Amino acid sequence: MKENEKKEKKQQQEANETEAVVFEIQQSEAQLTEAMTTEEETAEAPLEETEQSDTLTASAIQIIKENAREDDPQPSPQLTLRKILGGDLLNGDIMRRQIWLIVLIVACIIIFVATRYQCEQDIIEIDKLQKELTEAKYKAMSSSSELTERCRESLVLEMLKQSQDSLLRPSKLPPYKIIIPEQ
Repeated sequence: MKENEKKEKKQQQEANETEAVVFEIQQSEAQLTEAMTTEEETAEAPLEETEQSDTLTASAIQIIKENAREDDPQPSPQLTLRKILGGDLLNGDIMRRQIWLIVLIVACIIIFVATRYQCEQDIIEIDKLQKELTEAKYKAMSSSSELTERCRESLVLEMLKQSQDSLLRPSKLPPYKIIIPEQ
């Protein structure tokens, strides 16, 4: 209900502004017509005519400048949340002049977000590969320790004793060096 009242007030204010502009234009037209009629009356005096035409042209230009308005209202010195959320800020001439800067900033933000996302994906992949590497190291270490345990001399001798069909026996003589003469 409050919104409807606000809309009605805004529409009424816009209608009043439009009426004021129309009234000013009508006044300027009347002034121009009056100036033109005085110009026709003074056409008899050639010297005064050039001075009056210059004055008429200057006054016509001044009237047009006074009545000429752009579509954009002048930005008010107060920036309110309502103006920001209502989109009044985006309609302004300032925003149109700065559109390429805004596009550049948005592009930089998109690149920043995409790069950050890619870095996070890379970090996740690195963590996954490090876990796999750690698991592979533990597996290799357990396999190595198992192999070392199976190759231990005491265990090999015990296995040989248990299997009676093997002809392998531990040596009772100490090891010795074989010397080959050089020729």
